[in-house]
Amino acid sequence: MDRSPHPADRPSRARPHDATASRLAALAALLADGTRASFCLALLDGRAWTAGELARYASVAPSTASEHLGRLVGGGLLTEERQGRHRYVRLADERVAHLVEELASHVLPGAPDPPRTLRAASVSSALARGRTCYDHLAGRLGIRISDAMTVRGLLRQDTGFALTEPGLDWFDALGIPLDRAGRRPLVRGCLDWTERRPHLAGAAGAALCAHALGAGWCERVGSGRAVRVTPSGVRVLGEVLGIEPASLAGHA
Repeated sequence: MDRSPHPADRPSRARPHDATASRLAALAALLADGTRASFCLALLDGRAWTAGELARYASVAPSTASEHLGRLVGGGLLTEERQGRHRYVRLADERVAHLVEELASHVLPGAPDPPRTLRAASVSSALARGRTCYDHLAGRLGIRISDAMTVRGLLRQDTGFALTEPGLDWFDALGIPLDRAGRRPLVRGCLDWTERRPHLAGAAGAALCAHALGAGWCERVGSGRAVRVTPSGVRVLGEVLGIEPASLAGHA
């Protein structure tokens, strides 16, 4: 009988992947707290928040919020800016936003818990219809735009997200500049946590979202992440992407 110890039981020098495992565990620990996870979800709106605003959002004491924010900044998930007496924080970059959004999609395997108040139900419904995910459009609105671009041959989704040559021309024709030289991917798919399907993200998704808001195709609803399509936006999206107005019912 072989009495040699199992490889996992043998004392050995540190394996090369040990450091990666430790860093992965440390990253998971940053989000393994309801308050810190709540902060990251709130910051998916792409804006900078003060520590006080996040404390009120999560219903925690300012000192508690400060402690949690320190850990998130130290762990690289958030970055901070100071203006006078105010401390602002935001998600470190699009990769962090993509990570948070995708993780959120995995913790909702079934129907979410029903909202407990009318206000919560209204907010939930608005976010599902259309919202910003960091700096690009998400929710049913983001999915409809991504699907319409695919149907018209502007976007490919068969081997990952990629703009076609007609897609690049489409952005040029609309006067939407694309940053093709930056380190950020031009196009990427971001798994939508309410629709469970990928929507357009990356530099192209950010440029389209900024243009939609700047040109008045969409507008923010209140102070949160929810957005809605304006009557002008319904008309323009029909013209440039062939999206039927009826499919945007509830948006405008």
